[in-house]
Amino acid sequence: MKRKRFDRDIWNFGASPYYQMRVDANKFHGLVCLLKLTNGNIKVEGGKYQYWNRPKAGKVAICGKGMTWLQLIPDGKERALTVMYLPDDTMSICYIDIIENIEYDPDGVAVYIDKYLDVDFTPQGDVSVYDRDELDGAFKSGDISDEQYNAALRECDSVIREYCSDIEKSIADFDRILSLVNERIKKCEKQFKRNE
Repeated sequence: MKRKRFDRDIWNFGASPYYQMRVDANKFHGLVCLLKLTNGNIKVEGGKYQYWNRPKAGKVAICGKGMTWLQLIPDGKERALTVMYLPDDTMSICYIDIIENIEYDPDGVAVYIDKYLDVDFTPQGDVSVYDRDELDGAFKSGDISDEQYNAALRECDSVIREYCSDIEKSIADFDRILSLVNERIKKCEKQFKRNE
């Protein structure tokens, strides 16, 4: 299983503003990380937009100048959501990693341990599951236990049930959290580097 930082250093976003804070509001309790992909700080292909294609939505933006990534790690769950917003604060796509747990690097940035399986969905109703083959391979090779394997499958089913059965409601919930986090940032509220 791979360790992945929430500031997404491997994406080479340069000096993208990164915020990390505890949120207990709007029926959400957990850690929230926010990346603002402002002009000039995306080193990947000179800041040009990158897209994924989905059957219903077509071409959906995943990163580019002016986008925001709202990352949600709900308490007691084995998932990390990345809600990708366009510059006008409309959701482009939500990508959900099934995770083993959360850790913190020495600089305080949250890190998740990726458990292979992923889900994404679009506002237009696309719902996809990815990397089942990687999960199966890790189980067959003994890299993960029977318990970890079954937990990943249960969490994937739970993610689809909770977020994809009413996508409009999920988007409204995400939008409220984004608004709250942006308000806290504007007020220069202390940014927590740990989930305290």
